[in-house]
Amino acid sequence: MEILKKLKTVIKAEIRFWLLVGLVLLIASCQNKSASNGLVVHSNSEIVEQEVIVKHETSSEFKKYWYAGEAEISSYKLEQARYGEMREGTAVLIYVTEDFLPNIQVKADHQNAKNIPILKLNATKKFNTGVYPYSIMQSTFYPVSNNNHAIKVSSSIQEWCGHVYAQLNNKAQFEIMSYSYFEGEADQNFKLDKAILENELWTKLRINPNSLPTGNLKIIPSFEFTRLKHKTIKVYEASATLTENIYSINYPELNRTLTISFNPEFPFDILSWEETFKSGFGSNAKVLTTKATRLKTIKSPYWQKNSNKDEILRQTLKLD
Repeated sequence: MEILKKLKTVIKAEIRFWLLVGLVLLIASCQNKSASNGLVVHSNSEIVEQEVIVKHETSSEFKKYWYAGEAEISSYKLEQARYGEMREGTAVLIYVTEDFLPNIQVKADHQNAKNIPILKLNATKKFNTGVYPYSIMQSTFYPVSNNNHAIKVSSSIQEWCGHVYAQLNNKAQFEIMSYSYFEGEADQNFKLDKAILENELWTKLRINPNSLPTGNLKIIPSFEFTRLKHKTIKVYEASATLTENIYSINYPELNRTLTISFNPEFPFDILSWEETFKSGFGSNAKVLTTKATRLKTIKSPYWQKNSNKDEILRQTLKLD
C-alpha cells in the first residue's frame, strides 16, 4: 500500500514537470511569433526588418471621399522653367485609391486580404519648348496606412530628342532602374538605402499633412527634377518646414526650393506649388521659378469616360 502511495507521488511529480515544460515551450513559441511580426519576407526570399511606425487609421470622412469609386482630378495652369526661359502649359494631378500587390508591386486585378490599399498619384505636365513638346508623367503608389515609404515610383519624360524612364521598387532596399537616350544615363540598375522620397510627400500630404517630415532631412528628389537636370538619383541634404497650409523643402546642394500650398481642411487638396532652381545651361542659365496654379477640381470615374462625348470634361477641367 505504501509502495502504491509512493508511485502516485512520483507520477504526480512527473505530470507537474511535463506541464511546466509544456508551458515554457508555449511561451517561447508565442514570443517567436511576436518577433516574426516585425519581419517582412520579400519575393526574393530576403527577410528584412520592417519599420515600426504608427499606422494611420482612416476616418469615415476619408473612406467616404476616397472610396466612392471615383478619382480626384485637378488641373493647373503651368508656368514651367526650361532652358532658361518660362514656358506655358498645363499640369494635372490625378489621385485615386487602388489595391496593390505587395510582391510584384502592380495593381491587383482581384480583391485579396494580402492586397495593400494605396493612394496613387499620377502627376502630368505638358508644355512646349520652341517647336517641340514635352510630356512628363510621374506615378507614386503610396500605402494608405501612411506608415511606410511608397511601394513604387515611376517617371517618364518624352520630347522629340527622345524619352527617359525611371522606376523605383521598395524591396529590402530601394531598387532603381533608369533608362535614357543620353549616354551617361543609359540602362542603369542600382540600389539605395531607404530614405524619404520627394515623390511620396505629395500623397502623404493628402492623407495627413501633419505627418509630413520637417527639420533637417535626407531626401531623394523627384524623378522629374533629377532626370530633367541630369542629376544623380541619390539622397540629398534638405530642410523642410510646415505651416498651416504651406509645406516647403530646400535643397542647398541643388540650389532648389519646392513650396506646396494646400487646403488645411480635409481633403487637403493642393492649391498651387512653386519650384525655384537654376534653369538653362552656360551663359543662359538663370534662377527661375516654375509655378502651377489650380484651375479646376472634379471627382470622376475617368476610366469610364472614354467616348467622344466625354471630351467635354476636358473643357470642364480647362484643358482645351
